[in-house]
Amino acid sequence: MTLPRKPGLGFKPEHFPAIAETKPNLGFFEIHAENYMGAGGMPHAMLQRLREDYAVSIHGVGLSIGGPDPLDRDHLARLKTLCDRYEPESFSEHLAWASHGGVWMHDLLPLPYTQETLAIVCDHIDELQDHLGRRMLLENPATYVLFDNSDIPETEFLTEISRRTGCGLLLDVNNVFVSCVNHRQDPRAYLDAFPLAKINEIHLAGHEEEELPSGPLLIDSHGREVAEPVWALYGEIVSKIGPLPSLIEWDNDVPAFAVLMAEAERARSILEGQSHALAS
Repeated sequence: MTLPRKPGLGFKPEHFPAIAETKPNLGFFEIHAENYMGAGGMPHAMLQRLREDYAVSIHGVGLSIGGPDPLDRDHLARLKTLCDRYEPESFSEHLAWASHGGVWMHDLLPLPYTQETLAIVCDHIDELQDHLGRRMLLENPATYVLFDNSDIPETEFLTEISRRTGCGLLLDVNNVFVSCVNHRQDPRAYLDAFPLAKINEIHLAGHEEEELPSGPLLIDSHGREVAEPVWALYGEIVSKIGPLPSLIEWDNDVPAFAVLMAEAERARSILEGQSHALAS
């Protein structure tokens, strides 16, 4: 199963009435796995109804794939139950760690890119894919610090993870822009080195900007519209690799459904423009 090569939205329960009434022209909806690990209730009733009409992508935020601790077996079991229940067209997680020694950090924290970390991440992805019986996608992170002991560029790190484990990649374009601005790097150079052929899904989101004495600091907030430089990078990527499933993420200060649809329609115009270009 694969997601349609169309725009999608992150599903928010407050938008369910608008979705049920208007049946929007979208390729898929994405949910956060941890919000649906209970056995029943209204969240599952809405998701079951949504699943009848749309493809579904499940996006995890709690596995701590990059952490040194073993993967949480209870969490894995709940995740498998969820995936078996809804048979999503895609499951993805983050190149990050979020817990240590049983303590949950409530954030997606960065990793040093070393051979030791690479082995841990690959072992965890192998275990996850074996447990779920499905291929996963790994998302590039938004980062705010660099590690002195990192000796593998992030793009090479992701390439090697995909080669060793067979996982696909989820390219978050906003994360690329945020990280590159924060580290005073060139996002286009990063994307030139990214293994584009491994991408199975794209994320687009908004960010906030603060001005420090050293220059701008961008925060991956998921709380506003996609920024113009991110749209520009997205258009360039699509022109190189063609249309791909593309999600608008808006998780904080969630607006009216019409605002999200406007963002999805902008993504659609880019995807369809490239489809027409490829066909001509």
